[in-house]
Amino acid sequence: MTQTAAFPKLKRGLVAILRGLKPSEAIAMGQALFDAGIEAIEVPLNSPQPFSSIGRIAQVLPKSALVGAGTVLTPADVDGLHQAGGRLLVSPNIDAEVMARAMHYGMVTMPGVFTPTEAFQAIRLGASALKFFPASALGAGGISAIRAVLPAQTLVGAVGGVSEKDFASYKAVGVTVFGLGSSLFKPGMSVDDVAARAHAAVAAWDVVFGEA
Repeated sequence: MTQTAAFPKLKRGLVAILRGLKPSEAIAMGQALFDAGIEAIEVPLNSPQPFSSIGRIAQVLPKSALVGAGTVLTPADVDGLHQAGGRLLVSPNIDAEVMARAMHYGMVTMPGVFTPTEAFQAIRLGASALKFFPASALGAGGISAIRAVLPAQTLVGAVGGVSEKDFASYKAVGVTVFGLGSSLFKPGMSVDDVAARAHAAVAAWDVVFGEA
């Protein structure tokens, strides 16, 4: 089976989801998150001028940072992401054409799944990791039941209604990547507010998973 790029070894399995981010604040927000210890940043495509924000963040952060887009729904979106310099592709669903285009560019992919059928389809299409979404609806128990039948090496992430308060319960069922959205960033928040939340999330990760 061909696979998109392997999910990189981050110091912490945290992805900041900046839905609603404006390009004018992208560099400051991205730098604050990275400085706090969050190395993966996702700008959903239903944000204002998302490719501009992605490009600005990707230019200022080190190459080790994993910067990309969420809510990627079409092959054209994948082209736009590549042109902006992003290499992380996150989606709420699993789509064969989107995955094929991402594979063409060697992107890291994290498609959204909710059922065993979707999870196995994503694996078959070469997903770097699985994004169980919305995780708050499935809960740790639901993810655990599905994960029991997946290949042991499958990288599993939880996104949707997840905050640092949930790290321990999800860790217990094998989740190692978390997408943090509204618990970390909401439009209108100051850089200082987001930085404080990022530091809190990193501290909680270090307590549960051990310091990076």
